[in-house]
Amino acid sequence: MAEFLTPRPAVREMAPYSPPTGGRSDKLRLDFNENTVGCSPKVISFLKDKLTASALTIYPEYVEARQELAAYFGVEPAELIMTNGTDEAIQVLVNTFVDDGDEVLLLKPSYAMYRFYSELAGAKVREVEYDQKDLAFPLQAVLSAITPETRAIFVANPNNPTGTGMDLRGVKMILDAAPHAAVLIDEAYFEFCGITALPFLRQFPNLFVSRTFSKVFGMAAMRCGVLLSCAENIRWMHKAQSPYSVNMLAALAARAAIQDREYVSEYVKEVLTARELVYQGLSRLGIPFYQSQANFVLFRVGSRAVPLRDGLRTRGVLVRDRSYEIPGCVRVTIGSCEQIQRFLAELEDLWIH
Repeated sequence: MAEFLTPRPAVREMAPYSPPTGGRSDKLRLDFNENTVGCSPKVISFLKDKLTASALTIYPEYVEARQELAAYFGVEPAELIMTNGTDEAIQVLVNTFVDDGDEVLLLKPSYAMYRFYSELAGAKVREVEYDQKDLAFPLQAVLSAITPETRAIFVANPNNPTGTGMDLRGVKMILDAAPHAAVLIDEAYFEFCGITALPFLRQFPNLFVSRTFSKVFGMAAMRCGVLLSCAENIRWMHKAQSPYSVNMLAALAARAAIQDREYVSEYVKEVLTARELVYQGLSRLGIPFYQSQANFVLFRVGSRAVPLRDGLRTRGVLVRDRSYEIPGCVRVTIGSCEQIQRFLAELEDLWIH
């Protein structure tokens, strides 16, 4: 009888990542920081116009999409690579620039995929922890943790799940301190804070910036993102990327999404207004929270975190328990004002009773 195969040590030792994604479609989804309203109607119209039986027989082509996306982000086509969500952006960066045993610097807590792909590559992961008092970005601690052996640094700005961010002065200090390391600034929530490192792109050859279509653009199901860096880095990363990892529908949808700037702008305004409603509602209930620069708010409910999450779920409202990373904390995605009013009403009833 044949024996089971033994995976690589890196795979054996890493923890599995299993997000609770089942049974969400019929509920108010305030748990994954998605757009809770939907993508621009122009995306659906464009897909219907372009989608034919013949089109599906052809391997995807990216020339038009790359040109249009580059113009939107203010870079040259050679400075951009399209990816299957931000996850593939991280994976391609790691596969290109991080070798087995190399040192990678992460923040804790932060987006789980930084650790996931670093560990999968066999990298040595070092973490800098956020101060749990205010969850401000620990800039000095990061600068102190950088060594000549640091090969990559991953920073979400604003950070998930804390919602806190870093100004461009801090970004520049990290880039200056680690010229030998690939520094990824993940700007998944850029539209909600307006701070971007893109102006530094040609000044720092060690800078990488990622953007996603899963958040403000409302296309999480499409799995589409971009990774931006100097042309030399992009050439290397193309070698490490599967040639057709972004499907044709995602490339088409991205092209349509960036054309409807008014839709994005109006959605951001709605979210920022609703975020203020969350602050007011939590303050009224005496629940501590952290000021956020993103489309979610982290609040502290102590030992009631899991019961509160479960109680809201029975009422059809999904939020995310983060107490396994930040004791007693729950994260709520900011939807429309109407959706947030429903969340606050259900929360208040549970909190009081």
